[in-house]
Amino acid sequence: MTRRRLAITCTLGLALATTGVATGAATAGEGGGSITFWSSQIEPERIAIQEGIIDAFTEATGIEVELVPVPEDDLGNLIVTNAASGDLPDVVATPLDFSIGWAEQGILDVEAAAAVIESLGADTFNQQALALASQDGQPVAVPSDGWGQLLVYRTDLFEAAGLEAPDTYERMLAAAAALHADGISGITASTDPAAGFTQQTFEHFALGAGCQLIVDDEIALDSPECVNAITTYADLIQNYSPGTVQDVDTTRATYFAGEAAMLIWSPFILDELAGLRNDALPTCPECADDPLFLANNSGFVPAFSSGEGTEGAQYGVITYFGIGTGADTEAAQQFVEFLLTDGYLDWLSISPEGMFPMRAGTAEAPTSFVDGWAELEIGVDAKAPLGEIYGEDVVDVLIEGTNNFRRWGFEEGYGALVSSLYTSLSVPQALSAVLNEGLSPEDAAAQMQADAVEQLEEVGGG
Repeated sequence: MTRRRLAITCTLGLALATTGVATGAATAGEGGGSITFWSSQIEPERIAIQEGIIDAFTEATGIEVELVPVPEDDLGNLIVTNAASGDLPDVVATPLDFSIGWAEQGILDVEAAAAVIESLGADTFNQQALALASQDGQPVAVPSDGWGQLLVYRTDLFEAAGLEAPDTYERMLAAAAALHADGISGITASTDPAAGFTQQTFEHFALGAGCQLIVDDEIALDSPECVNAITTYADLIQNYSPGTVQDVDTTRATYFAGEAAMLIWSPFILDELAGLRNDALPTCPECADDPLFLANNSGFVPAFSSGEGTEGAQYGVITYFGIGTGADTEAAQQFVEFLLTDGYLDWLSISPEGMFPMRAGTAEAPTSFVDGWAELEIGVDAKAPLGEIYGEDVVDVLIEGTNNFRRWGFEEGYGALVSSLYTSLSVPQALSAVLNEGLSPEDAAAQMQADAVEQLEEVGGG
């Protein structure tokens, strides 16, 4: 099968996931050979970009690459199926959620990834990205790109009211109280108990209070820090947000309508905020005459804290390039190095607003990839360079925020528990009970704790 089979569709990706069709690589030999690359970037335009990267790599090395687009929801099951049959991909783009677990199962060649990081220079990578996917102090895969949850706020309203940027709980509460009025809510954030987005939102919020899933190898969701996070979140939502249940769509719509002073969302909002996507346009009164009104009057806080001696933290999602056990190691390493050098900006161009570079540059040009990323165009129905719309200061804030990426449980080796929590939605359900049923923050924390303990017994880990 030739690499020109790359016009593979999502349907075929689903078929692979359900049938476990063998997709192993032929051994690369001198002067060529072929390897496989599994990617969850499955949309036709994204496949086209990846085809271009592969073409350039093959021209430079003589190594053919078979691209296998796999829907992200099917990636976990498919990799396990193929591992059982000894048919792992040579290279796979994997989210943080799978990385350590796959290394523990022998799916990823940790030594091969370490050699790539050493070759490219460990100090050229985001250090937190390396740490989050490390096992016994060694990264199990090579960091590629990522995004972090953001607190978006109306700078014009803040400046008019003499308010400071909402980078602590205290400043957030003060701003919400000051700006909450007829026709505008102080803040909008997800509260839907049936949505994973609510858990992402709360985890981002809780990390800033030092609320951790695991402390000293024990579940710690009933800690004072977690009670504080629940209490403050409930205060904001009950007193200063829209009265209805909010989710990923309604929170964005509320902010876009000019009806909220603050919003917790992902950076995928950046192109929509600038009016570059027709199915999600800003609708505020000022936006009719100035489509960039909200983009020009929004600030971004990547990491905030409870202000009680805690460090600022940001919920982060990172993609890594993993090398499969039994891969053609040399060819796979060459391809990963190419993806992070000559092909890197093309890779990031797939979705710049949600693919922040986890490699800032090279030893010779330490910020070259960040600088190039800022010039990449964002948008769907219209396009413009990210840096041109938001300016150098915002780009610097977004990149600096990646140094504060955190996640519950992964660094401590409890990735399986995290996945279980997100599947069960026990955290947003406990939050909903606080918001709507009168459950106290202390009892909600105890409920989260009990649920997590029960789930840990089911999934193991740690």
